[in-house]
Amino acid sequence: MREKPAKTARTMVLCSVLRAFPRSRLRSLPWCARWRVGQAIRAGITLRSTLGAPKAMNRESFSGAVAASDGKVRPMRGMIDGMTIGERIAFYRRRRGLTQSILSGLVGRTEDWLRKVERDVLPLDRLSVLRRLAFALDINLGDLISEPVLMDWSEEPGRRTLPALRVALMDHRQFLSQPCTDEPVRLASLARDIAEQWSDYQNSRYTRLTQRLPLLITDAQAACQQYGAGSDDGLRAHELAASAHHLATALLTKLGEAELAAIAAAKGLTAANTSGSPLMIGSLYRSVAHALLSIGDFKQSAALTRAAADYLQSDLGTASPEYLSVYGMLHLVGAVASSRMEDRTDTNTFLAEADHTATRLGQDANYLWTAFGPTNVAIHRVAAAMELGDIQVAVDLGSRLDTDALPTERRVRHAIETARAYVRWNKIDDALALLLSAEQYAPEQVRYHRLSRILVHEVIRLPRPTPHAVQLAYRMGVHGTDPQQP
Repeated sequence: MREKPAKTARTMVLCSVLRAFPRSRLRSLPWCARWRVGQAIRAGITLRSTLGAPKAMNRESFSGAVAASDGKVRPMRGMIDGMTIGERIAFYRRRRGLTQSILSGLVGRTEDWLRKVERDVLPLDRLSVLRRLAFALDINLGDLISEPVLMDWSEEPGRRTLPALRVALMDHRQFLSQPCTDEPVRLASLARDIAEQWSDYQNSRYTRLTQRLPLLITDAQAACQQYGAGSDDGLRAHELAASAHHLATALLTKLGEAELAAIAAAKGLTAANTSGSPLMIGSLYRSVAHALLSIGDFKQSAALTRAAADYLQSDLGTASPEYLSVYGMLHLVGAVASSRMEDRTDTNTFLAEADHTATRLGQDANYLWTAFGPTNVAIHRVAAAMELGDIQVAVDLGSRLDTDALPTERRVRHAIETARAYVRWNKIDDALALLLSAEQYAPEQVRYHRLSRILVHEVIRLPRPTPHAVQLAYRMGVHGTDPQQP
């Protein structure tokens, strides 16, 4: 007698494959993936003809929610909190009804590789590979790598952090046509506030910045509404608003708030275009490219930086140091995007142009808060090497690079990248020493940055993690790492 429950469940799994991978997509897949999906499709058709179509499934079953036993739909986002990347991949793979064989084929890897990744035997932090997995699972990159960020409260008045920044960024009242009756925002005062908060960012004072940014964004948007765009003051207001939103994007990408960063970048680019300033337009295109990187859209990020660099190229002959800095930073973002697509040719092309521009600038500088110069180019060479899988290159270059002359944010970001290389090189003690040293002068960046949190999660899951690693994880707020608990 046929065991209907087991076969019906199998039919439902195969039907999910049919929905996720229609025949129109097969031509774009590797031959091994086409064969595996074809096998699943043929098996699914056979079972459907024998047993009939499965019962209708709730659409939410495959869109970020879980059907509970009482028939109600529960959100599943909270279910992945505390999971490792490997556990999240396994979770979403099962939710999509895919076998390890099919998913590994879709990303051009072996089944044994995926099995080790899901069991956290094989570490996985290359964003190019994570992006392919996210695409195959039809989820956002952030669903695999992000986690809730709980910002500490500072001693300053007011305790609202990221939720307040979200409210400020989602305020669209500046588009209303009614005249504003509030006291006008003083542009000189707004410019000073922006400069102070950029300084907070570059000195890795994230908690203070997160609490001050909402009011800054609100004031910048109010200034655009009050001054309009038909006067010099109006153009200046939009230029300042663009810089404020650029700052918000930079912070939010560091914290792993990719979707909110994309909103901030888009609003900033609108303000920059209204201002008509080529420098601000170039800066905000870089900001949008960073936001695209954070959501895993590497191809569009690289294309955007190339287009923005072409936009600036016509005036390079008489370029100021500010102009060179913006132009050079666009190429560094393009290098990161290309490396995450594993495109060595474009990566090297972007880095070569950035290096030429840095040589022309002649020093490590910080025009328009870019921290652009030869050392920052070298920092990006290390990051690109990691994304391309050139671990030894990253270790050799990263360990020799002197970043003392750069802003704190750049120094710590390089320390995190070098620690990441050390972990891949199985030099766990060296990696931990770097992170602990960086924590001494930039505790908030080390504790809140997405990459450092991923690294520490990985280190404490190794057999017999050191007390220093567990204590660092506890300071990061990693669940279950209280050193006082047995």
